[in-house]
Amino acid sequence: MNKKNLFIAVVMVVVLGIGYWSGNSVGDARGYARAEADSKKLEEAAAKKATADAAKAANPFQAANPLEGVESNPFEKAKKVLNPF
Repeated sequence: MNKKNLFIAVVMVVVLGIGYWSGNSVGDARGYARAEADSKKLEEAAAKKATADAAKAANPFQAANPLEGVESNPFEKAKKVLNPF
C-alpha cells in the first residue's frame, strides 16, 4: 500500500508540474499579445493627437472670436421684464 501511495503522489506532482508549466506558458502568450495590442492602440492615439496638434499649430488663420459669447440683442431680457406682452 505504501508503494501505491508513493506512486500516486509522484504522478500527481508530475501532472501538477506539467499543468503549471503549460498554464504559465499559455498565460504569458496571451498576456504578451494583449500588451502588444494595447501598445499599438496607445501609439495610434498618440500619432493622431500629434497630427491634430501639428495641423492646429500650422493653421495661420486660426484666431479667437472676440464676440463668441455675446448675445445678438443684450436688451432683449430687459424688454421682456419691462413689457411681458
